[in-house]
Amino acid sequence: MIRRPDGMNAFEFSVLSGLRAAQLHRGCTPRVPQSPKVAVTAQQEVAERKVVRSTTTGKDESDAID
Repeated sequence: MIRRPDGMNAFEFSVLSGLRAAQLHRGCTPRVPQSPKVAVTAQQEVAERKVVRSTTTGKDESDAID
């Protein structure tokens, strides 16, 4: 069982792990030793803080509605 990092709630851990698992499934390079299961590799990466969430929204401030 993979333990989630301190300060990260279970929802954030599962969503981030799921997104990373999708990236690994598409062929991204793993940042930890690879497990036979993509989901476990993704969870290990998140648990070791090799993958963190981005705080940017991807939108320009010029797109904001006044």
